[in-house]
Amino acid sequence: MEKKGKLELTWVGKYEEEKLEPRILIEDKSKSYGDPDTENMLIHGDNLLALKALEMQYRGKIKCVYIDPPYNTGSAFEQYDDDLEHSIWLGIMRRRLQIIQKLLSDDGTLWISIDDDECHYLKVLCDEVFGRSNFISTVIWQKIHSIKNDARYLSENHDFILVYSKNKEKVKFNLLPRTEAMNARYKNLDNDPRGPWQSGDLVANEERANGYYEVVSPKTGKVFNVPKGKHWVYSQENMMKLIEENGVWFGKDGNSFPRKKRFLANVMNGRKGDTWWSSDEVGHNQEAKRESIKIFGKHNAFATPKPERLVERILQLATDEGDLVLDSFLGSATTVAVAHKMKRHWIGIEMGDHVITHCKYRMDLVIDGEDGGVSKNNNWQGGGGYKFYELAEPLLVKNKVLPVYQINPSYTWDMVCEAICKIEGFAYEPFGEFQGHSSENRFIHITEEFVNTKYVMSIMKNLGDKQSLLIYCKKNQADMILPENVEVKKIPKDLLDNCNFESEVQE
Repeated sequence: MEKKGKLELTWVGKYEEEKLEPRILIEDKSKSYGDPDTENMLIHGDNLLALKALEMQYRGKIKCVYIDPPYNTGSAFEQYDDDLEHSIWLGIMRRRLQIIQKLLSDDGTLWISIDDDECHYLKVLCDEVFGRSNFISTVIWQKIHSIKNDARYLSENHDFILVYSKNKEKVKFNLLPRTEAMNARYKNLDNDPRGPWQSGDLVANEERANGYYEVVSPKTGKVFNVPKGKHWVYSQENMMKLIEENGVWFGKDGNSFPRKKRFLANVMNGRKGDTWWSSDEVGHNQEAKRESIKIFGKHNAFATPKPERLVERILQLATDEGDLVLDSFLGSATTVAVAHKMKRHWIGIEMGDHVITHCKYRMDLVIDGEDGGVSKNNNWQGGGGYKFYELAEPLLVKNKVLPVYQINPSYTWDMVCEAICKIEGFAYEPFGEFQGHSSENRFIHITEEFVNTKYVMSIMKNLGDKQSLLIYCKKNQADMILPENVEVKKIPKDLLDNCNFESEVQE
């Protein structure tokens, strides 16, 4: 018998999932800061529920996601429980990655910092969620500047950054700015009017039929041939043209083996990103710790922050000004601090109390013009703002006396309507008789009144041709005969079929 299956990573409880309630977000204006018209969001709450809350509105709109999740290393951090059983950790990551994949734009990318303990398992998991064809690369970041001689086995000097895309064919990374050290390698030994240059090989390591000919130095007449087993990279005609244009260097005396002149002016636009990120270029753990201490003080600094230059490198490659950046494991807010200084829009999610003591505190400083980290690189002078959001409580809760569900008494009617729209996949945009729409032709109406045939017909008058209607109510006539384009659902029964309203994620 033929057996069929798929290549995947499995673990205990992988498919034991429940329907989550997509919560609404409530702005706490007393904690929002700066420009009141900002699009930036700082969200306090569990990141799975928060991602679910963002899913409908921001699906396909996030250009770059950078996350630095707990590494599951077996040590317990003050801010995180980083001592999770392996299967639990994989389950936590899978559920969040599935929503992140939906939030990314078609040309968007995900960057995940991780170490040796979980990197290779996470790679297989990401292959499953994003597809192996959408894996871009693994970046090696030199997190330790020098060798640790007290290491038990090998000095672990690096972390990984896994890079995935929504659609690899549509991803186009920016060039990185050139450094002064790179430009200093270019000289102008012959006072060429085209400016500084450096020389490169004119031979290749394989044989080619038209790659064998003599090259003559125009200064001395010395003849050069390619070594055995190699060939000139240009045809004889193109090589002669290059020599005539002073594009070949034969040394100061004209007797050196010919090399091509490569001009600085032709590469000034930037350089390609690579997969080896040295601490000299993007910072290291000690630099990150110093940045954290400067902002939060010695006793409140995070144990394992990332340097601002590391996040800056990611955003330089993956985003442009005005793009939307997301970090759902916000920690001490490094990602959104750098995004803000680089004039990107951002969404940050954090569940602990340090959303106030660290994230809000840091972003207030940034908006006020904080000058550390990459501020000078980006000429940061302050400005902008963010809105602070709390995740709402569940819409439905158990009655304290009777074995039934009821609408959460903390909810206003507007909150009820917004929550039902979100659960049913409608954009909450009240107008006329309707609370929202899921397309140009499908609308939702939510009411506390008794719904009968006459009531339905009165609402239907506002529908156009080929438009349909979903009505949510608490009570309705039992024997209604409804038109094909109208559906009536009841609160709370039909809501309970869609979500688990008792789910308070504690992962």
